[in-house]
Amino acid sequence: MLRACVTLCTTTAPRSTRSSIQARLIVSELSTRQFAAASGVPTVYHPAYSAPQLPDGHRFPMGVFRRIYDSLLEQGIVSPSQIHIPPELPSDEMLHLVHTPKYVSAFSEGRLDANACRRIGFGVCMADPNLIERTKSEVAGTLLTAELALQHGLAVNTAGGTHHAFPAYGSGFCILNDLAVTARVLLERGTVQRILILDLDVHQADGTAAIFEGESDSVYTLSVHAASNFPLNKQRSTLDIPLADGVGDDDYLRTVADTLPGVLSGFKPQLVLYDGGIDVHQKDALGRLALTDAGLMRREMQVLDTCLSAGIPTAGYMGGGYNNSMDFLVKCHVMLHQAAKQMWIDHEL
Repeated sequence: MLRACVTLCTTTAPRSTRSSIQARLIVSELSTRQFAAASGVPTVYHPAYSAPQLPDGHRFPMGVFRRIYDSLLEQGIVSPSQIHIPPELPSDEMLHLVHTPKYVSAFSEGRLDANACRRIGFGVCMADPNLIERTKSEVAGTLLTAELALQHGLAVNTAGGTHHAFPAYGSGFCILNDLAVTARVLLERGTVQRILILDLDVHQADGTAAIFEGESDSVYTLSVHAASNFPLNKQRSTLDIPLADGVGDDDYLRTVADTLPGVLSGFKPQLVLYDGGIDVHQKDALGRLALTDAGLMRREMQVLDTCLSAGIPTAGYMGGGYNNSMDFLVKCHVMLHQAAKQMWIDHEL
């Protein structure tokens, strides 16, 4: 039986925006349902995920997260009773486990300077209260997904994977490092002692690597990425596997298959945070690898099956994906949810 569980994160942040009110209303509605009847992958969503509206032509597909959520329900991949929404934003104390108080306060108050905003890539939108809330709601959703994975064996977010954010600054469309904050919160609580952050986004997880460098006893960072792609200055993960441009399905999947089982058996993580970026696809505008639709789906099935077969709870996140077609992005992101649904059945979770 699934538990009716929506974890509340403590917060000192105001909740006066429209999306916060909407979130509370949805949570209230969900809490009245019979979650015991649900038998599917816990799926995390927040209505702020697709706010704010970015300027026309902006590279970051902000609207994709709402479209992922809608598509999951429309296709019947997820039922409404499987949806979990974090009704509270993370506290500053949680964020300070990774990010400097100076950076957190400047971001929260819309005071980041022009250079900091330019490095992140959202420009003047950085002072938008909706973007501030959206960023914190993503951190809350990533933490909730991990908590649900620990309870049920598997859970998937409809956003997440902001791996380019460093302690004192953001970069590459990443403002706060949701994976790092989640890992630190769970370690601080004593919920787990060893976490694997498996990052298969096409870009190296440089922020995550820098944050946990020297902490490989508790957090193992594994990044498989395009060697020539952003960021120019790579950091040192526990294990980095840089790939040449144009690597396709078979070589890519063989690399993952040759690496992941050994990391799992050697490190013995108690939780896997999986950043499944779809920008490894051959049609991605910012990627340099060459996976096909079939290869991407095989990757999701392979990763989840490997982790779950080892008995390790796994939380999945969307990661990056860039294409002018929103339909294409949604189709590719939804593959992780499709794979999770099948693995839920196969592993009798």
